[in-house]
Amino acid sequence: MYSFIYLQVRRLNDTAYIQPVSIRFFWPCGGKLQVSPHLQIQTVLVEIMRYIKDFYNKTVLSRNGTGLSGQTLTLMYSLTVSVFAIGGLLGSLIVGMLVTRFGRKGTVINTTVLVFIAGSLMGFSRICNSPEMVIIGRFITGIHSGISLSVVPMYLGEIAPKNLRGFLGLVPSIFIGTGVFTAQIFGLHELLGKEEHWPLFLSVVVVPTFIQLMLLPWFPESPRYLLIEKHNVHATITALKWYRAKCNIQAEIEEMQEEQRSLSSVATLSVWNLLLDDTVRWQVLSVVVINIGMQLSGIDAIWFYTNDIFKNADIPEPEIPYTTAGTGIIEIIAGLIGCFTIEKLGRRPLMIGGFAMMGVCSAGITLALILQAHLSFMRYISVGCVVGIIAGFCIGPAGVPFLITAELFKQSHRPAAYIVGGSLNWLSNFTVGFVFPFLQESAGSYCYLVFATICVSVAVYVHIVIPETKNKTFMEISRMFSKKEAVLETQGLIHDQLKLKKMNGYGGVEHTSLEFDSSSSVP
Repeated sequence: MYSFIYLQVRRLNDTAYIQPVSIRFFWPCGGKLQVSPHLQIQTVLVEIMRYIKDFYNKTVLSRNGTGLSGQTLTLMYSLTVSVFAIGGLLGSLIVGMLVTRFGRKGTVINTTVLVFIAGSLMGFSRICNSPEMVIIGRFITGIHSGISLSVVPMYLGEIAPKNLRGFLGLVPSIFIGTGVFTAQIFGLHELLGKEEHWPLFLSVVVVPTFIQLMLLPWFPESPRYLLIEKHNVHATITALKWYRAKCNIQAEIEEMQEEQRSLSSVATLSVWNLLLDDTVRWQVLSVVVINIGMQLSGIDAIWFYTNDIFKNADIPEPEIPYTTAGTGIIEIIAGLIGCFTIEKLGRRPLMIGGFAMMGVCSAGITLALILQAHLSFMRYISVGCVVGIIAGFCIGPAGVPFLITAELFKQSHRPAAYIVGGSLNWLSNFTVGFVFPFLQESAGSYCYLVFATICVSVAVYVHIVIPETKNKTFMEISRMFSKKEAVLETQGLIHDQLKLKKMNGYGGVEHTSLEFDSSSSVP
C-alpha cells in the first residue's frame, strides 16, 4: 500500500533533482564563471550547462544576427536557474490555501498539471527555438516543487500511524537520494549527457508524474483532514479502514475527535496568526531553527571542493564524474539507516547526531585543506569528511525537519507551519547560493567553520528545546509543549518575585505579600 505513496514522493524528488543543472546559480566573477553549490554541482552536468548556453546564444544569433556577450549569456543562464528558487518560494507560500481547499491528496493530484506544462515547455524549447520556454518551464517546476515539498510530508504524516510516522516521514529523504543518484547517472555522456538529449533530460520528469497520476487517485484522502476539517465521519472511517486494514481504528478515531473538540472554535490559522499565537511560540521557533539550519548546514557548499578533493586523493580526472555520481549511493544508504532506526532511536538522536557529525566534518575539511600541502594523508581525511557530511545530513537533517513540522502542530496550525518552514527553506537555500561564492572568495577553506558553527548550534538547540516525539499522538505532543510553556512561565514568576524582594523596600515592596502558589507549578 505505502509503496504507491512512496512512488509519488519519488516523483516529487525527480521534479527537484532529475534536472539539477537547472537549480544552480552562476555569477561572473573577475571575468570567470563562478559556480554556486546550490544542491549538487556535478562534473557530469557541466557539459549540459554548456549545451543550454550554446542553445541560448545560437537562438539569439538567428533572431538578431548577433550573438550574446559573455556577461549577457551568463546573466540569461542565471535567470534560468534562479527562477526555480523564486517559483519554489511562491509554491511554499500558497500551499496552505491549496491543502485547505483541495485536501492533501487533492493538492498533490491537481498540481501535477504544472509538471506536464513545465515538461512540455522545456522538452519542446529547442524545436521552437525558444529560451523563454526553458525559463518559464523552470519557474513552473519551481512552483510545483515548493508545493510538493510541503504537502507530501504533511500527507504522509497524517496518514501514518504513530508507530510508523517517523519511518514514513523519512522515506522522502531516501527518494531524494535516489533522485540525485538517478540524475547523476542520466547526466553521464553515455546516456542523456549529449547535446541532442538535453531537452529530454529536462523533461523526463513527466514520466514518474504520469505514473503517480494513474495510481494516487485510488488512495483515500488524509483521515485527519476528512474528520477535523471536513467533518465527514463516514469518509474518515472508510479511509482509516483502508490504511489500517488489520488494526483497531477506534482509538485513533477517538484521538482525532479529541483534537477536533479542542479546535471546535478555532479555524485554520493564517501565517500571521500563527506567529502571534503565544501557545505555539516554541514550536514555531523550532521549525524556524531546524529548517534554516538544514539549508545553512553546508551540505550544498560541500560540492564546491569535491572535485579538487577527489583529484588530490589520486583519483584519475576522467573517473571523477563517476566517483562524484557514486556519492549518491552514500546518500541512499544513509537515508535507509535513518529511516529504519528512527522508530527505535527517536527523532532527537538523529537530528543531534546528524548535525553534530556535519559540524565535526566541516571543521575537519577546513583542517584537511589547510594541512594537505604539508601532510599527504590529509587528502584522504578530506575525502572522509566529505562522506561524513553527506551521511550525517541524510541520516537526520535531510528528512526529520519536514517530519517535525507535521508533528509539532495541531490540524489548525499545520498548513501555516508548513508555509513558514517551506518559505524559510527556500529563502535559506537561495541565501547559501548567493552568499557562498563571496564567502569562499574571502575566507577560502575557513568558510566551512561557519557551517560547522551553525551545525553545532542547531544540535544544541534541538537537545535543549525539542522533546522526543516518537510514538506520541499529535495531542500528546501539543501537551508536552504546553507543559514546557507553563514551566517557563512559572520560572519567570519566581524570578520576578525574587527580584522584587531584593529591592529591599524601594517603592514599598517590602510591605507587599508575594506568595507563590505551588499548586500552579507543573511537575
